[in-house]
Amino acid sequence: MISVIICSANKTLLNQVSENIAATIGVPYEIIATDNSSGEQGICSVYNKGILKAQYDTLCFMHEDVLIKTNNWGQVILNIFKKDPGLGLLGVIGSSYKPMTPSGWGGLGPNTYYSNLIQHNKHSNKPTEHIFRNPNNEKLAQVACVDGVWLCTTKKIASEFMFDEINFTGFHVYDLDLSLSIGQKYKVAVTYEVLIEHFSEGKFDKNWMLDTIKLHQKWNKVLPVNHENLTREQVIYSEKATFKHFIKLLSSLNLPLSHASKILRMNNRYFNLDFKLFFKLRYYIILRYLNISKVKRPG
Repeated sequence: MISVIICSANKTLLNQVSENIAATIGVPYEIIATDNSSGEQGICSVYNKGILKAQYDTLCFMHEDVLIKTNNWGQVILNIFKKDPGLGLLGVIGSSYKPMTPSGWGGLGPNTYYSNLIQHNKHSNKPTEHIFRNPNNEKLAQVACVDGVWLCTTKKIASEFMFDEINFTGFHVYDLDLSLSIGQKYKVAVTYEVLIEHFSEGKFDKNWMLDTIKLHQKWNKVLPVNHENLTREQVIYSEKATFKHFIKLLSSLNLPLSHASKILRMNNRYFNLDFKLFFKLRYYIILRYLNISKVKRPG
């Protein structure tokens, strides 16, 4: 028995996914859908209210612009949680390494993504792609965090952690924050037994970046989370590549580079990892600042 919780912005999409759930879930279920087409409520608030309303012990939070391609997926999910009592959160795409540098669910460098998702691209001309990576040929891969397109947990665990509607009032990083919260006590994993088709990609705008920075400030004492067993050298390379990209994104979004300086100084994490890395990253910030100043200089 599963409670499906949806934050809805489009009635047509909600009807479509509701019909899909009815045809594929294969177990008793309920749909708790909140009309948030006005955008007045943040997704954390909507999901927390859904948790309190849910009557079943297994919860599934999902976007409405998806179709589930796997028949009887509800029974699959119930079986996965029954077989692994230590499992806390389940998704279909995520990363086994979450950097201490602000980023999405994974960083640059070594490929630490685990995924099984058919992804359409609403905001670009990129072709539809089955994003699949399962290097160890597993049914279940432990990761640091999972994407919010589709999340499953139990009501007990969701009630213990809840979504952080105090710090995250919009529609970004709720999934990463929940992953890091639950991951302190339970396993977070990607399943390869359920296939999702998603009809839009994420938008990495200014609001996303500001929330991502806030997320990394909140979890700075925990990050990085390394379930990939990356070596120290691989971690250094990943953090360097991700930090350079972070600086570039700040500039492209017209956000101050002081955000990068603050991240670099927090708790001396970069310095403790490798003092040479710390000074390199500080140099990259200065270099980017000088390049920006040069471009803006009149004449």
